[in-house]
Amino acid sequence: MADNLETYMIVERIWTGNSLRNYNYLVACPDSGEALAIDPLDAEKCLNTARVKGWQITQVLNTHEHHDHTGGNAAVIEATDAKLIAHHKAAGKIAGVDRGVGAGDVIKVGRHIELQCLDTPGHTMCHICLFAHAEEPALFSGDTLFNAGAGNVHNGGSVDALFDTFEQQLLQLPGQTRLFPGHDYLENNLRFSLDREPDNAAAQARLSSAADHDPAQAQVTTLAQEREFNSFMRLDSPSLIAILRKNFPDLPEHPDRRTVFTRLRELRNRW
Repeated sequence: MADNLETYMIVERIWTGNSLRNYNYLVACPDSGEALAIDPLDAEKCLNTARVKGWQITQVLNTHEHHDHTGGNAAVIEATDAKLIAHHKAAGKIAGVDRGVGAGDVIKVGRHIELQCLDTPGHTMCHICLFAHAEEPALFSGDTLFNAGAGNVHNGGSVDALFDTFEQQLLQLPGQTRLFPGHDYLENNLRFSLDREPDNAAAQARLSSAADHDPAQAQVTTLAQEREFNSFMRLDSPSLIAILRKNFPDLPEHPDRRTVFTRLRELRNRW
């Protein structure tokens, strides 16, 4: 699925169709034909897509160190001689990193594309997201933010760090920012959202269109839409808090946002 965010940037979302429901991405400059591959687990699909489009993959970016995001690195780099980019603290966890990046660093693709690195710990402590400043901005969120959900912290992460990433960074981004996550968990996340907040009309409407959807053709949401139905962005919702208290009777009448986020993540771990 291709998305022309602007005339100077093409986003090709590649549905892997694997059991982990990964998305891979190619971000291409139409003028030069250069492309950045983001988490290209399915190397064959990424390489074939670039070949058909007439693009040359010159860089590979891993949002974090988990194998379902790095597993295709070697094959893509062998075929293209692309340079590998990852979090500056991930060099010991990801083989062959050519460039370590941190908050505020810019990745340039072709003649016009500039992607800003956001240091977004939580899912792991070496996680980065990419933000494209544009009239129609875009966020490549890896496993930090999903459609209607948030990343887990099972393998080297921290729920406190994830909350801080949401509060201090993701919730500060423009509402029109289009979201490109690392996996398709939309339907299950919406069902969780409605279990937390049954009166959420936006979640119900979105679920009606998402049920049994084709992930390869799934709609791209904006952060403004996510704030309407993503429980992890609705921490002040009275109905959400009231139902959360049924699971956690010790929850105070007016819990702070960090507590609500943490308890939601606990419930989602068992969902």
